[in-house]
Amino acid sequence: MAVKIMIKRRVAMDKEADLVPLIKQLRTLATAQPGYISGETLRNMNSPEEYLVIGTWQSVDEWKAWESSAQRSEIQDKINSLLEEKTECEIYHYSEKSSISLREYRQWEGG
Repeated sequence: MAVKIMIKRRVAMDKEADLVPLIKQLRTLATAQPGYISGETLRNMNSPEEYLVIGTWQSVDEWKAWESSAQRSEIQDKINSLLEEKTECEIYHYSEKSSISLREYRQWEGG
């Protein structure tokens, strides 16, 4: 089952220039990992020091393999040295109860 990984990082504004290349490096390496589907990086408009990386993986096991790899850990350690707070990482999956079909949506919308 596909999972979404939400990684939130808060960086001091004077260290932002060092953070972004490291996030890009992680993304580049992640694309070659088994199970990687996609990823994006967002910046909080109300708190510009906060970055949210959303990764999609085919399974939690494939994400965990990448998360615990030496290659990723080395870069994450560099990222951690730039942060004001500890990196937050949460794993989400698609809930069957929260998804609806197009037919159900149209009925809900009155169409």
